[in-house]
Amino acid sequence: MSSASRDEPQPADQDPELLRRLLRAKDRMDAASHENWPVRRLARVSGVSEAHFARSFKQAFGVPPHRYLLTRRIERATALLRDTDRPITEIAFETGWSSLGTFGRTFRDITGESPGAIRERAQAAAHALDRVPACIVSAAHRPDLTMAVSEKRRREAGAITGAPFKELP
Repeated sequence: MSSASRDEPQPADQDPELLRRLLRAKDRMDAASHENWPVRRLARVSGVSEAHFARSFKQAFGVPPHRYLLTRRIERATALLRDTDRPITEIAFETGWSSLGTFGRTFRDITGESPGAIRERAQAAAHALDRVPACIVSAAHRPDLTMAVSEKRRREAGAITGAPFKELP
């Protein structure tokens, strides 16, 4: 463990009032993940500065606000793909994407599969999940965004070209 990570306050060390404010912003994103949530808007909801909000949100929830919102959008899109026959384009726009191409590329980057492939696989396996509680199925399908999508793309590009990947200090 580096000395910097030991010196960073942990979520339990954060002010309870600040945590309530951060939860308010997180709840708003959850309720309307299809909307645009720039840090400025989230900071206003929380009543703190933009820089303080971004830093505190990541500290409290383990991911930056944008990545959290991206996770929620992908979760919602995956559920709609799995549970409805609605067109993929309609699902993309309903879950907050302004472009079908961006939705498809980001979805594939995060899940490893295209939206159409997810739908086909989910429909084929639907009968096997009838006895599993919905909350367990949702948790199992939650995307793992431990790194930024752009970082994932850079690493994959390095693997394809054979270029060595260098960790940043």
